[in-house]
Amino acid sequence: MKVLVVGSGGREHSLCWAIAKSPKCDELYCAPGNAGIDGIAITVDIAADDIDALVTFASETAIDFVVVGPEGPLVEGLVDKLEAAGIKAFGPSAKAAILEGSKGFMKDLSAKYNIPSADYGRFDEPDSAKEFILRHQAPIVVKADGLAAGKGVIICRNQNEAYAAVDHIMTERAFGGAGEEIIIEEFMSGEEASFFALVDGQNAVALRSAQDHKAAHDGDEGPNTGGMGAYSPAPIVDDAMAERIMNEIIYPTIKAMAAEGRPYKGVLYAGLMITDEGPRLIEFNVRFGDPECQPLMLALKSDILEALIASADGTLDTISLEWHDEATLIVVMAANGYPGRYDTGTEIKGVDDANAIEGVYVFHAGTTAENGSLRATGGRVLGITAKAKTVAQAQKLAYKAVDKIDWPGGFNRTDIGWRAIKR
Repeated sequence: MKVLVVGSGGREHSLCWAIAKSPKCDELYCAPGNAGIDGIAITVDIAADDIDALVTFASETAIDFVVVGPEGPLVEGLVDKLEAAGIKAFGPSAKAAILEGSKGFMKDLSAKYNIPSADYGRFDEPDSAKEFILRHQAPIVVKADGLAAGKGVIICRNQNEAYAAVDHIMTERAFGGAGEEIIIEEFMSGEEASFFALVDGQNAVALRSAQDHKAAHDGDEGPNTGGMGAYSPAPIVDDAMAERIMNEIIYPTIKAMAAEGRPYKGVLYAGLMITDEGPRLIEFNVRFGDPECQPLMLALKSDILEALIASADGTLDTISLEWHDEATLIVVMAANGYPGRYDTGTEIKGVDDANAIEGVYVFHAGTTAENGSLRATGGRVLGITAKAKTVAQAQKLAYKAVDKIDWPGGFNRTDIGWRAIKR
C-alpha cells in the first residue's frame, strides 16, 4: 500500500522509520519531511498545515493511508477532509482533537466525567484570573488554552509570578490566539510520566510508558521546551500503575468522548502526574509525543502500520503489541538559544559517525541537506536515540553518540534519564 506521513519533525522521522519496515508498506511518502526522512521516504514539498494541498496530493497519488503527525493539522480537520475524499487516515477528527486544541474543554470533560485531574478555573480576561490567583495558594499553574507548541504552561512559585504569567499570555499575547483564554490550576506534586494508547473509538491498546524532560537545562532548570529528551519505559509506571491509568483515565475518556458525540480515534497521549493518591491527568495530546515517539518506535517489535490501520478501522481488539526488553533513551540536540530566539542554517557534522554506533539511531527533527552538507532549520534539530539493557546503559550509549556530532551551533542536556538512574 501507499502510505503518506504528514510532518517534518523527529516524531515523523521515527514513524517513517518504523512504517518503512512494515511488509504492508510498498511506497512511503512524507510531507514535508526533513533531511533524515529523505533517506527512507519520498519527501514532498507540502507544508503540514496546507490541508487542501495535502488532500489533493493524496488523491492524485492514490495514497491508501495517511498518518498525521502534528497536532495542528488534526485540530484543523485534516483527517475529516481526507476521509471525505475517500482516503483512510490515522488520527482524530477535528471534533475529537479538541482534547488538545482546548485545555479548557479537556478540563471541563474531566470534571464532568470524574476523570482525576487538578482543580482549576477558566478565564477569558485578566482581572478575574488575578482574583482567582489571590484566593489560591502558590505554587500555581497558568496555561494558555490553545495550541502553543508545548510552551504554553507556566509554573508559578508565588502570586506575583502568577500575575505576570497572566499578563504574559493574555496581555502581551506571547502565544497569540492560543492565549485568548487561560486555565489556572492547582500545582500537583508527584512525578510526571507520559502514557500512550492507541484508540479506535471503543477499544484501546496501551503502548509503553515514557518520561519526558521539559526544562531546557540540566537539573530541570530553565524555560519549558517541547522536550529535551525522554526514555522508555518509565519505572514510575509499573504494570499495576498502567492498569490504573487505563481504567481511571484512558477508558473513561474514550467513553466520555463517545457520549459527547466526539468519538476518539488515533493515539491518546496522557500527560500524567503520579501522585501519592494515584495517577492524575495534567493534559491530553492527540498525537504521539515528540521526543517520546522516537524511543517508543525504537523499542517496538510489532508492525506499527498494522496497529495504526486497526485504529482507523475500529479493530484494535484484534491487535496486541510486542516490545523489546531493552530500555530506550533519546537526547535532543537543539539550536543555541532555544526555546527563545535561535539561528538557523548552522552546519552539522558527524551524524553518520553517531549512527554507526551499534544500538544508536539519530532521528532528524529540524534539518535540511544543502550542497552536500547538513544544516539546522529548527529549534529542536536532532534526536540521538539509543537502545540498551538498562536506562543507565542507554544513556551512556546515547551520549557516546552525541560526542561524535560536531555542531557548535547546538546544545543538549547532559542528564537525560536521571530520575530512572537515581531510582
